[in-house]
Amino acid sequence: MTNLNNIIFYDSLPKLDLHGYDAQTAQVAINDFVRDNQKMRNEVIVIVHGNGRGVLRKVTELTLRRNRNVLEYKGIIGNAGCTVARITFDIK
Repeated sequence: MTNLNNIIFYDSLPKLDLHGYDAQTAQVAINDFVRDNQKMRNEVIVIVHGNGRGVLRKVTELTLRRNRNVLEYKGIIGNAGCTVARITFDIK
């Protein structure tokens, strides 16, 4: 089991870039990204929402909180425009 606090290199992790998405499309894309990475058995994913006005960051947090397959998530220290999440392999 990976601890999100011990991850140093984020570049090698699967990423979803939400730049240019509206809130509703971002929500669907995040849930699809979680499901796809479960199938590929990727335990940790990164979502790039950017800084901006924080709309996509709020959508990202809300979507991850509501997704039963997300075990935990947090912002990346030193990069407020990204969120890292740990997901379960058991599809619910």
